Amino acid sequence: MRGLLIRKLLSGLVVGGAIAALLSSGTSATAAPQDLKTVPFEVSGELPIYPKALWKNGSSGTNIRKVEARLVQLKLLEKRYLDNEFGTMTRSAVKKFQKSHGIPQLGYIDQNTWNQLVKVTHEPTQTELFPPVPVVNGKKLDARCATGVALCIDKTTRKLRYVVDGVVKMQMDVRFGAVKTATREGSFTVGWKSRNHVSKLYDSKMPYAMFFSGGQAVHYSSDFAARGYNGASHGCVNVRDLAKIKVLFDQIHVGDKVIVYRS
Repeated sequence: MRGLLIRKLLSGLVVGGAIAALLSSGTSATAAPQDLKTVPFEVSGELPIYPKALWKNGSSGTNIRKVEARLVQLKLLEKRYLDNEFGTMTRSAVKKFQKSHGIPQLGYIDQNTWNQLVKVTHEPTQTELFPPVPVVNGKKLDARCATGVALCIDKTTRKLRYVVDGVVKMQMDVRFGAVKTATREGSFTVGWKSRNHVSKLYDSKMPYAMFFSGGQAVHYSSDFAARGYNGASHGCVNVRDLAKIKVLFDQIHVGDKVIVYRS
């Protein structure tokens, strides 16, 4: 045991001497990995101080609509995004405005950005803030269909209307789910699209499907085309005009509104 300790001590002295020799000769030695101490980054100078945000991504309310209306005046934002919600498109429009006016492109509205925006735009009119609701056959559509791109689906009249900035571009007959598999009502957006979709749950074809609420989608139905209102869907919005839904499918994008209501 004593001999083993002596051998370990001598070995340590030899290694230590070798490292010392390397250092004295100008050659660097690499320490064992467990001895390494790393610093991920160095901070130098002062951190920037950003101006306070009045409205930013995720903000909502009437003030956002006023900001958006002014951006629409400057043609930096399309009318379809006039929706009280400070989202991706509003943020992009704000950055464009900031860049054109020599303001740091923060992507949110601070006091300086708001002051400059007010200077170069006029107070939005009521019509600019709330475009008139489309009227079809003497009847107003849902107010949520007045701006942007919307699949405006009326369960009372059993009609789907493709509306862009308050103008009805296309109309078609639709069929809904049965009592136990009712089509949900409310405000949705198109989550994803599938041109040649087949339902795994019901093993049925759902071509030109535009999903808006879980497994519920607007899609062509050969059954609806054949049997009309004698049948019902499992919750989807069935369309029986194949030619029209082919055109509609290419016009609609993920994120477009889907409004399902009763008139």
